[in-house]
Amino acid sequence: MTQPLVTIVDDEPEIRRILTDALEEAGFRTQSFSRAREFEASLKRVTPDVCLVDLSLPDTDGLALVHRLALEQGAAVIIISGRAQVQDRVTGLELGADDYITKPFDPAEVVARIRARLRAPRVRPTHSDVAHFNGWTAYFDRYILDDGAGTETPFSHAEGEVLRLFLESPKRLISRAHMQETLGGAAGDSFDRAMDVRISRLRTKLGEDPKNPKLIKTIYGAGYIFLGDVVWQ
Repeated sequence: MTQPLVTIVDDEPEIRRILTDALEEAGFRTQSFSRAREFEASLKRVTPDVCLVDLSLPDTDGLALVHRLALEQGAAVIIISGRAQVQDRVTGLELGADDYITKPFDPAEVVARIRARLRAPRVRPTHSDVAHFNGWTAYFDRYILDDGAGTETPFSHAEGEVLRLFLESPKRLISRAHMQETLGGAAGDSFDRAMDVRISRLRTKLGEDPKNPKLIKTIYGAGYIFLGDVVWQ
């Protein structure tokens, strides 16, 4: 079986070396780049399973790169950055990152986070990549939400994972523990914050009233319920 491919995008040679050594020792294949443009050129040839992206890149804004990856690629995206402020974490997650690790880091933790992301199988719809619900159509092959009136809104890979989970289990309680088990990721505050951000972004894109959402309801202390009527095409 081919081992998962992890791409490292960081302009610090020592960081790339440390991560490459740790990941290859753990059995992953790796490739590394010091510039975003070199990495993006490589995507025409191969799509990695996981992308580790530094935010302070010399030739582009790392957050913009994360956002493009989340919308256009099927890879998991993990930010590795020296920016430790809460707002940086929130922004990264809002733009579609699956996880956020701050420097300095323990290489073993990075390996564990990657394994957690890859451990659970990707959530796939039962019938197809198109779901209709309450006037909306979700196209998971294009990462697009269509409101039925001609307006299309893109969603990220990370947001799409959560939306798939809701649409495949409508009107059933989905606990945080089930989300963690199904979607992968290390349990704890980082995972909870990531889920909060993704669900908030989905509610906004679906035009939900944040104080009284009609489709994605929070059941405090238990989890979430998606109340829409879903038809897979």
